[in-house]
Amino acid sequence: MAAYLVRRLFGALVVLAGVAVAVFLILHLTGDPALVMLPPDASQQDIANFRHEYGFDKPVIVQFAAFAVHAARGDFGTSIRHGDPAMSLALERLPATAELAFLALVLAVAVAIPSGIIAAQRRESIWDYVVRVVSLIGQAAPVYWLGIMLILIFGVGLGWLPIGGRGGLSHLVLPTVTLGAFTAAKLMRITRSGMLDVGRSDYVRTALAKGMAPLSVTLKHTLRNAILPIVTVIGLELGNLLSGAVITETIFSWPGIGRLAVQAIYDRDYPVVEAIVILTAAIFVGLNLLVDLAYAALDPRVTYG
Repeated sequence: MAAYLVRRLFGALVVLAGVAVAVFLILHLTGDPALVMLPPDASQQDIANFRHEYGFDKPVIVQFAAFAVHAARGDFGTSIRHGDPAMSLALERLPATAELAFLALVLAVAVAIPSGIIAAQRRESIWDYVVRVVSLIGQAAPVYWLGIMLILIFGVGLGWLPIGGRGGLSHLVLPTVTLGAFTAAKLMRITRSGMLDVGRSDYVRTALAKGMAPLSVTLKHTLRNAILPIVTVIGLELGNLLSGAVITETIFSWPGIGRLAVQAIYDRDYPVVEAIVILTAAIFVGLNLLVDLAYAALDPRVTYG
């Protein structure tokens, strides 16, 4: 186990280093921050002073070397727009995104797994047909379209729910449903497929032939052996929800790191974008590692060499 952890941690560092190089190079191809941050009537001297202050007048290789040294210490510089440490801004917005992502995942799991189990147990029934149609629509519908439709129906038309901002529980309903719909649809499909595959196994048929209750067979044999791919999807989707809530947060004016990232990209605020990308990449890599470690707890046959 120790050797496996060392290998995975080394691999995680390599991945984060690659992400840092990629985001640095991509950002420096997007344009000059001085032309965005300064007013249109700024003089050439003002532009030169701005570039010198933030180091944009240095060669790219020199800028990257400085970025790499500081990033290794967790220092991503100061936000050009806000004047605060970039990582501090990202960490301040992380709880809002984590709240939204966690509730979206809970909603998806609570809806999808029971639905997938029932669909597998009642194959070719009306319920199975409904689950397959819903999972297809849920994975095909664009997030921005679903969010706008929910706003128009429940926010503008019926006036039942607020359409933006972060406040009480009512503010969470629409963005949670919007963000969790795709994950719920994917989990429905994965759960149904896994339950059907395991349900054809000899030990499941033997347990039923011995007179075990169908519910007991479903929970103790079928679901237990079909849980690994479901856990994999849940772990990956939590990372996707944390890092991919940009559209949902923008639509609902949710003050998370996704919305901060969009604003930072518009402003050419390199330090903030770099901090957000590295932070979300680290979270995603960490969640992948936790999912792999959870395999051994869920299935004793899984070992780590």
